[in-house]
Amino acid sequence: MALTFDTLSQLDRLAASVLESPRGPRRMPVDLYRDGDRYILHADLPGMDPGSIDVDVDGGQLSIRAQRTMGSPEGVRWFSRERDAGSFLRQFALGDGVDLDGISASYDNGVLSVIIPVSERARARRITVHGSRQRAEIGTAAVAEEG
Repeated sequence: MALTFDTLSQLDRLAASVLESPRGPRRMPVDLYRDGDRYILHADLPGMDPGSIDVDVDGGQLSIRAQRTMGSPEGVRWFSRERDAGSFLRQFALGDGVDLDGISASYDNGVLSVIIPVSERARARRITVHGSRQRAEIGTAAVAEEG
């Protein structure tokens, strides 16, 4: 597999919800799938300023960071405040089979989309199987070309 999704994500989410400090990075929900010769990652980042979103690749690791700031008007009395503010972070290990230079990202309607192309050498291809008679003909043709 060319892209590794964090295998312990459920346990990690549970631990984050229990242990996360108010100022620590928050997690973002993602969908990740392969469509032909590319992986597509969609991350929910509603209410984010696109300028606060950072997608980078360092070695074999893809990191997505974002920051959401939410003002608190003076003198208001909150009845419910469930939307997280602060920093958000997700990281993914990329395998050898992806084209690191071809990765692109866009942000639309609160969803960050990251397109990760499969490298040319990792793409599926058909290998021709030759029978013993064809192998003999190939060998004869090679000898004839040398002579």
